[in-house]
Amino acid sequence: MKTKKIVIGAMAAAMLSLSVCSIAPAVAADETVQISASKTTAEAGKEFTVEVSLSDIPSTGLQCCNFAIEYDSKVLKITDIKAGTLAGSVSGDSSSSMLPNFGNYSEEGLISVAWSTSVDDSSKWLKGEGTFVTISGTVASNAAEGTVSKINIVPTDRETFSGSGVKNDEFDCGYLKDGVKVNFNVQANAGSVTIGSDVTTTTTVTTQTTTTTSQGGSTIEVSLKGDANVDGRVTVADAVAILQSIANQDKYALKPQGKVNGDVDGAGGITANDALMIQKLDAGAISSL
Repeated sequence: MKTKKIVIGAMAAAMLSLSVCSIAPAVAADETVQISASKTTAEAGKEFTVEVSLSDIPSTGLQCCNFAIEYDSKVLKITDIKAGTLAGSVSGDSSSSMLPNFGNYSEEGLISVAWSTSVDDSSKWLKGEGTFVTISGTVASNAAEGTVSKINIVPTDRETFSGSGVKNDEFDCGYLKDGVKVNFNVQANAGSVTIGSDVTTTTTVTTQTTTTTSQGGSTIEVSLKGDANVDGRVTVADAVAILQSIANQDKYALKPQGKVNGDVDGAGGITANDALMIQKLDAGAISSL
């Protein structure tokens, strides 16, 4: 894969005009968008794939989203970058006929990705959740077994605006309202490629206990142990949901079903230890909850 000096499509729009991004005066919004890289295992010299997903997108949607993916180029070589199902899901944007919504720029150890649209119709904006971008590559043949090579999500490496001489240190993730940029907070969750034998590291738990709890006079059974955000999967996002609920119960309260699912240590309530156990499962340190 060749490094591109000039980027076509949405990346060029985001970097050059910045009409939807950070050159406009920005105001902060309370909502937080989750950007999460997946974790996988691959042998030295073999191929790997990592997905970077967006979740908790506010109901208004995103008119612009750009960030960078940082990795160790001594351990990993990126060979392909593709828009995911989320970034490729929006249709009917007439501005994309000459200027694609999604674009990317790569250099050694860093991939910048962006999605933007010039239309004001929010039905054409990013909404829901899903894979934003998929990156594929190969592990260096001399990579030591057991090495955990981080995939970090960081702000786009550029000037705050052309000629400013000031390096950008914020995520661009929001929309324009009356000419003013509304920017959401971003929680970046790193992924990784662990060098080792090709073993299954799925975080879906197929065998469940029937632990129950009484809430409001009714009994709720565990639907999926560890699934604190009740999305039908057990991932690091569940650990994040637990920690957020502990930090701010009023803003990030778990659903009753999520509280039951999230109590993985059986202590009778949601604690930081529940989040830790889910993180260990996601990292492959333990095989089940």
